[in-house]
Amino acid sequence: MTLAVDKPQSQPAPRRGGRWIDEWRPEDPAFWAATGARVARRNLVVSILSEHIGFSIWSLWSVFVLFLGPRYGLDPAQKFLLTSAPTLVGAVLRLPYTFAVATFGGRNWTIFSALLLLVPTVYAGIVLQPGVSFTTLLIAASVAGVGGGNFASSMANINAFYPQRLKGWALGINAGGGNIGVAAVQLVGLLVLATAGAAHPRLIVLIYLPLIVVAALLAAVYMDNLTHASNDKRAMRDVIKDGHAWIMSLLYIGTFGSFIGFGFAFGQVLQVQFKADFDTPVKAAYLTFLGPLLGSLVRPVGGLLADRFGGSRVTFWNFVAMALGAGTVLLASRGHSLPLFVAGFVFLFLCSGLGNGSTYKMIPAIFKARHPDDEREARRLATALIGVAGAVGAAGGVLVNLAFRQSFLTYKSGDGAYVAFIAFYALCVLVTWAVYLRRSPRRLPEV
Repeated sequence: MTLAVDKPQSQPAPRRGGRWIDEWRPEDPAFWAATGARVARRNLVVSILSEHIGFSIWSLWSVFVLFLGPRYGLDPAQKFLLTSAPTLVGAVLRLPYTFAVATFGGRNWTIFSALLLLVPTVYAGIVLQPGVSFTTLLIAASVAGVGGGNFASSMANINAFYPQRLKGWALGINAGGGNIGVAAVQLVGLLVLATAGAAHPRLIVLIYLPLIVVAALLAAVYMDNLTHASNDKRAMRDVIKDGHAWIMSLLYIGTFGSFIGFGFAFGQVLQVQFKADFDTPVKAAYLTFLGPLLGSLVRPVGGLLADRFGGSRVTFWNFVAMALGAGTVLLASRGHSLPLFVAGFVFLFLCSGLGNGSTYKMIPAIFKARHPDDEREARRLATALIGVAGAVGAAGGVLVNLAFRQSFLTYKSGDGAYVAFIAFYALCVLVTWAVYLRRSPRRLPEV
């Protein structure tokens, strides 16, 4: 399908079949009011659903480890590796997924990437049984990493559909809806644990298989491809030469890396550190979904606050709050206070969600400030950085799980990890102030 709106100023890319829109001008108020907003909103809704399912599959093993009782013969260190593996694979896949949208089209890639989720889901259903080797489980967990790539392609696609003034809201709600997939799969796990028991993890697989098919079908029917989002193989090379790419990647480790890392590890941390209170998996499952759910719901709020007050300002104060939250968790851990421990972690989830929204608002704002007269160049570099920052930020989730693993091996508690988190958030506070808030001739306006 081709959407014809006035005569384009430049020769449109040739049609390649399917639902392609040859001209897209979101910054034109007349175009946006007449056609753009409706089409963008339709693509956003389906994108959220597909990304949501992708996050759920990516997070499957944060739930499956709760089912892996004594009959599986795994120690806590091995379980932390099972949650680290999909995080790492998902982080790596975010780079090619970012540019897959421009190569194949947002609609076409959403269909394919949704159907690809069938592979880790079916594989997990086949191998999950007592007596399976740890290596087989590690491979199954790694394959689930394909769900982590969906975020990058979805964000790159939605970034192309929306005007600059609405990117904070659009990217925030798109990412927030996807992030809820972490909480959703944990709620599904809680339902299975509470009704069927820990011996039936395959029921989770049966629930998600039809949802994956539905997401792919909806993408096929309701989504579109944009020809203007042409593939630029130099965009990644160009953006990684920019110092802001690595600064934003560092900040996104602090926000999204914390969110996904805590989301994958929280249930295990409760079971290991407060073993007496969580002697059964279902008791831990009652709490594991709460933080990811709240952190996902506030991500669009972070984008809205950034739209109003500036992304760098919101990000700065958010990292201050995260350092305080990590300090609260450390005090609760040393004082063996479960209520304060849970409250501190939930606060960290909330802050990570807000920071996810504000940092992603900063990315297009940075390149708009650097290329005020070249919308295409700003969009090209912003899309590339969304992929880079998304990949590096997701790798932060691996670091969180490895920090917990090493801390429990060394200190028999998570205290070492909490100290590391405080130090890292303090670094992010300093970097945000020095680069984006400190008065200097090189300061970028409206970031």
